[in-house]
Amino acid sequence: MTKGEADPQPSLAAKLDRLFRVVQPPGQDREYTYREVAAGIASGGGPPTSENYLYLLRVGRRDNPGKKLLEALADFFGTDVSYFYDIETTRDREDEMRLRAALHDSSVRQLALRSADLSKKNLKHIIAIIEQVRELEGLPSDARPRVEEWSSERLDEPDETD
Repeated sequence: MTKGEADPQPSLAAKLDRLFRVVQPPGQDREYTYREVAAGIASGGGPPTSENYLYLLRVGRRDNPGKKLLEALADFFGTDVSYFYDIETTRDREDEMRLRAALHDSSVRQLALRSADLSKKNLKHIIAIIEQVRELEGLPSDARPRVEEWSSERLDEPDETD
């Protein structure tokens, strides 16, 4: 992508995959299973859906789930349904999801917690140091993953036991 080009609208599959990878069951360091999501949607009064259908949506083999299911998925994963429809909302939520994903790493959590009470002046110094280290490691100064990287990991088909 060249400078000045707008990010493409991520696919429904990419958005759903991002939710699965970032939003985890409380107190657990793993993704929700398809079974847990289907059961959560059902218990929340959402439309009936199967584990297999959720998998097909996540990998892009199905792409038209209907408004009620999208609303139920958004509710289950704790986001607004506009995340699935509106590119601006998707971009707004991206930072929040990147933060959730980063906080899965205990070192990042420790860094964030240890920084919480520091002055703005000292936080600016720490950010400058981090930017220098990123440059030394050849990392971009903007840590945002590109949309096409959202679904770069291989997805396994749902297990019968999930």
